[in-house]
Amino acid sequence: MEETSTTTTTTTTTIATTQNPNNTNNNSQLVLESPIQNPNNNKSTTTRSFFSFPSRPPPVRVTSEFDSDSNIFLHKVSCKLFNSIAKLKLSFQNNKEGGVSDPQIAFVTKHLSIFYDVEEQNAFVKGSFGILGDRLQFRAAQDVKRYQHGEPNYIFLGYSSKYFGTSCTFNDWKSIISTINLGTFFQFKYCYQKAQEGEVAMIASLPDPSYKLELSSAVPSIGLPKATFRFPLGEISVEEREQEEEDLRRVLSVSGIVKGQLLNGICAAQYKDENLNLRYSYKDEEMTFIPSISLPSNSLSFAFKRRLGISDKLSYWYNFDSNNWSTVYKHTMSKDFKFKAGYDSDVRLGWASLWVGDEEGKAKTAPMKMKVQVMLQVPQDDIKSSAVMLRVKKRWDF
Repeated sequence: MEETSTTTTTTTTTIATTQNPNNTNNNSQLVLESPIQNPNNNKSTTTRSFFSFPSRPPPVRVTSEFDSDSNIFLHKVSCKLFNSIAKLKLSFQNNKEGGVSDPQIAFVTKHLSIFYDVEEQNAFVKGSFGILGDRLQFRAAQDVKRYQHGEPNYIFLGYSSKYFGTSCTFNDWKSIISTINLGTFFQFKYCYQKAQEGEVAMIASLPDPSYKLELSSAVPSIGLPKATFRFPLGEISVEEREQEEEDLRRVLSVSGIVKGQLLNGICAAQYKDENLNLRYSYKDEEMTFIPSISLPSNSLSFAFKRRLGISDKLSYWYNFDSNNWSTVYKHTMSKDFKFKAGYDSDVRLGWASLWVGDEEGKAKTAPMKMKVQVMLQVPQDDIKSSAVMLRVKKRWDF
């Protein structure tokens, strides 16, 4: 028997030539054999449970901060659970003696968040969900021990569509805020606080959405409603107020702000409580100049910023009325290295600081995932009491 084999990148086919011993004509028979199998025959299906535990522990992120001004370490530990659907957080503080304080635990998901304070034995729960494509929304929050977290208990229910929207918010059952929107042209708003006056407001938009007229009045009404007209360059409000006199007469009061382009800068005029503040702001790639004056007090001040080079900038501020001034010099070596120095005559203090890591960024984007700030403060009246402050923030990923 003679056998020939040919192979390709996708399939392998064996071509065999056999002879029948009972056939006297010695006719050969060609047989094709292919190892290709139906993939559906050996198809393996795996079912992944929602609460199945991963083969290895989820990654853990640890962030530590230290501030020499308070001598306290702040630690935050977090990890994602259930395929990143939920996040578990732990935070606590400890001093230089090692004492632990203010431990808090949080379990956060898209629709439910639970915060627990171990020392106070208090839980704060927040939940939200939406149906009908999020047109109908529900949000609520409950503090077991009220006001421990600084947030009031509230319930929010809202519905919105293209031409109609309504919402209602209950805060500790002491205040109610209700809103009705009819398209983009009309809005009705009602606010009520227990033991205080309520407020009713109606907002109407003109065909141009940048123009709006709002009428608001206290409940119960004690005078004419407040009228506010908003337009692209600012807004103007007219309302009744009581004069600070014995007869307590009510007079009309006007306030507003207007902004507009003037030369190569922006000029703004703000009028409130019979005081007018005029401010002009000019800015280009190398310089910023902002003078301002208040009338009728004639208080004049100006701010000046100048870029001295690609990496150097100088800022200066002066008030002619009080003769107070301040200045700041900034040198940027790179995105992650920055030096600042300045002086403030109001507190008679000079200072200098060095930043390692982006000043406004997070620790994960800094070199070695660590941000450091070293600051030197030198009081003008007592140089011996100069102080050095240190702030460090470090992140670990396990």
